[in-house]
Amino acid sequence: MATSPDPSGSDLDDVLSDIRACRACLGELPHTPRPVVRVFPESRLLICGQAPGRRVHESGLPFTDPSGDRLRQWLGVDYATFYADHRIGVAAQAFCYPGTAPKGGDYPPPRRCAELWRPRLLDALPRMELTLLVGGHAQKWALGDGFGRDMTATVRNWRAFAPDILPLPHPSWRNTAWLRKNPWFEAEIVPYLRRRVSDILRS
Repeated sequence: MATSPDPSGSDLDDVLSDIRACRACLGELPHTPRPVVRVFPESRLLICGQAPGRRVHESGLPFTDPSGDRLRQWLGVDYATFYADHRIGVAAQAFCYPGTAPKGGDYPPPRRCAELWRPRLLDALPRMELTLLVGGHAQKWALGDGFGRDMTATVRNWRAFAPDILPLPHPSWRNTAWLRKNPWFEAEIVPYLRRRVSDILRS
């Protein structure tokens, strides 16, 4: 039987312990839930993706896949820095791998996870300087009415959310065609992102 989390409290250690013990989706996923979240009291940059993929589910570390390689390139940080520097945190909209859809790709992140955990987690991370909303699902959840007609429109309107929030496309290699069709992203947003990340890691 799935455990019911205690919604009270906002201490980061308590929140993370409860998230990692969560089995709210037990029996609904094609595998045992394995929540993946990596944040610290020192975190200043929060990367909010959609949900872990299969490789991340297996490794237990966020972005240990080709998407992570592209994301680190956008950020201007190497692999070692990404995992060693506690100023970088990762907390997806859903913490468990949702499984692979029959037509390929992963299922969307279940809203239940964000509704259950995100308010409490964000309350325990008051020192964030920049939140990256990676992919349309994460943007819809966080921006609400501020989300544009689609992910492209939202990312193109990035200046409306800066400097605290930056919407990004998902770094999946499935989006390579999108990047080719939208060269303004790597020409305008990636240099801005790298400057912001560099400033945060120097502070």
